[in-house]
Amino acid sequence: MVRRFAGDDPRHIVVLAALEAPRRRRFGGPRKRRADPAAALVEVTRATVIDAGGLADEAAADAWLDRAAGAGAAATQAEALAVLDHALHAHRVAAADPFAMDVSPAAVLGTRVGYGTGQEVADGRWTAARELPRPPRSVAREHALRPQERIAALLSGRDVALAAELLALRARLDLDHGRTREAALQLEAALAAACEELRGWAELPGMPARLAELEGHRTGVAGAAQAARTGALDEPGVTAVRTALERLEAALRARTAAAQF
Repeated sequence: MVRRFAGDDPRHIVVLAALEAPRRRRFGGPRKRRADPAAALVEVTRATVIDAGGLADEAAADAWLDRAAGAGAAATQAEALAVLDHALHAHRVAAADPFAMDVSPAAVLGTRVGYGTGQEVADGRWTAARELPRPPRSVAREHALRPQERIAALLSGRDVALAAELLALRARLDLDHGRTREAALQLEAALAAACEELRGWAELPGMPARLAELEGHRTGVAGAAQAARTGALDEPGVTAVRTALERLEAALRARTAAAQF
C-alpha cells in the first residue's frame, strides 16, 4: 500500500514478482549451440502499479484505457515509474542497501497498461490491456555527451571524471524523483566541487563566464541546503536548486564537449 502519510487513503498498490524470460541476444547473429534450458532463461522482475481508486464501470475503464494508452501514454508510464521508484527508495533506506537503484525508462523491457479486477491485476492478468511504445531516446543530448568517446578517454587516462559530475548526477536523480531536500544537499556539494575543479579548464572558451555564473548560484543553493537540513525547503528554494543544477549541468557538458579526446 502506498499512502502520502499515515492515515491517508491508499493511493497505489505495488506488486513485485520474479519471473523467468527467454534470454535476448544483444550482439552478433544467430549461432548454433547445444540446447541448455538453464542458459536460455533469465530472471526479470515484473512490477505492477495499481491505482487504488478504481473505476466506476467497464465503460469508464475503456475510456480511461484509451486515454492512458493513447495521448497520455508518456504520463501514464512516468506516473507508474515514480510510484515504483518511491517504493525502491523506501527499500533502499529500510534495507540500508546503497545498490538498490531507481529504475530508468531505458531499463524497462516493456510496459503494459490495462484494467481488471483486484485479483487479476495483482496476479499480472487483465480484463483488457495494451502495450505502450518505448520512449524515444534523446539523441541530441547523447550526441553532446559523446559517451563512447569519453568512456575510452576515461579508461585510457586521457580524461578525468570530476567529483562534481557524479554529485550533479545524484542531485538530478533526487530532483527528478521529488526528493528535493536530498537534491539541495547534493547540489551544495556539487557546486562547491565544480567551482574548484573547473578552474583547471578556465582556458576553454566561455568557461570563465560559466564559473562566475556558478559562483553566483552558491548563496541561493546554500540557503536551500540549510532549509533542507531543517525540513523547511519551500518552492523558491526548489526553484533555486533546479535553476542552479541546470547551469551546473550546462557547464559540465561544455567542458566535455570542448575537451579533445
